Amino acid sequence: MSPTNHNKQTNIALHEPMFNDCQPAEALARYVGDEYIQHNPHVRDGQLGFLTYFLRMQAEYPGKHVHIVRAVAEADLVVLHCHQTWPGGHDYAGIDIFRFDAIGKIVEHWDVLQVVPEMAQNENTMF
Repeated sequence: MSPTNHNKQTNIALHEPMFNDCQPAEALARYVGDEYIQHNPHVRDGQLGFLTYFLRMQAEYPGKHVHIVRAVAEADLVVLHCHQTWPGGHDYAGIDIFRFDAIGKIVEHWDVLQVVPEMAQNENTMF
């Protein structure tokens, strides 16, 4: 398997323990590099910032689920288009961009989220 495809499969695998199984420490240990640069303004840099954020999400939103709709990989970057379901709240369409290091660990993350509206001007859906 090429490094690009390996990174894509690693990124997809990250989401089960991180979001859906509420085991962010396991996800961190398996998939995230020692250096972790975060661009989401609600999450601190580093492994501790990652862990703290996802433990809080686990406590505040039990049952939160992320479904990966599509994944695109190029060189050391993987982009995921995700459908996020937040219990008691809105559903979100999300784009996550991850950068990988030379040994296949996630070392940088960017994301954007958009609420899935109840009504749209077209019938195409966000997914």
